[in-house]
Amino acid sequence: MASLLVQSGTNLVDEYADHRQGGSAGKVLAPYKVIALGLLTPRAVWHGALVCFGVATLIGVYLVLRTGWPLALVCLASVGVAYAYSAGPLPLGHLALGEPLVFVFMGPVMVGGSFYVQIHTLHQDALWLSLPVACLVTAILVANNLRDAEEDRRSGKQTLVTLWGRRPAACLYGGLLLVAFASPVALVAGGHGRPAWLLPLLTLPLAWRVARLAWQGGERPLLHRALRQTAKLHLWFGLLLAAGGPAPCLPGRAKGG
Repeated sequence: MASLLVQSGTNLVDEYADHRQGGSAGKVLAPYKVIALGLLTPRAVWHGALVCFGVATLIGVYLVLRTGWPLALVCLASVGVAYAYSAGPLPLGHLALGEPLVFVFMGPVMVGGSFYVQIHTLHQDALWLSLPVACLVTAILVANNLRDAEEDRRSGKQTLVTLWGRRPAACLYGGLLLVAFASPVALVAGGHGRPAWLLPLLTLPLAWRVARLAWQGGERPLLHRALRQTAKLHLWFGLLLAAGGPAPCLPGRAKGG
């Protein structure tokens, strides 16, 4: 829940910052955003972001008290990066740092942190299993930046797409999908995972279709479809991976049983 609230707060801050920048420095106000549609006011979006971060912080304090101070460092870093991603004088997401930050904080940090809260220690299997999660959530951002490449160039926003170009970024997208699917296969083949961890391979047809969209797509509607399908792939891959069950050899039981 804390991770979900931090992610929601990040999106709300991004929404608010996008609206404030609209019409300036070549920034085009996205017509599909809730403020532009009149569904929420800028004030409501900003207050919503503060509520999300505030409640996430309270949950973080509770979890730190239940586990230990190392988790406090993770919580502070997560909230700080989430806010600085879109806000402040130099938003990190505008400095071509979006993809690596999403990979780290929504992969190893989020998965490893969730594991640590329950088991009170870290284990290499949890970190290895965070790799496909990190790859697919980063692929969502790459698809988003492929769609918004021209708008980002006009506004001066730097992403890996604007720096590298569309074709190299599409290759990055394909590489992220490849690593995501290869990870559970490598774990099972190496004897570190259950055969049920191969369940995500059922989403390979969807991955193939969305990879073709990202590679061939030049028009915004097609890339928007690729973005939505990548999010769908991330959801189903994650659900099937979780359904595969825990690692064969978990460390000792958490404190208090």
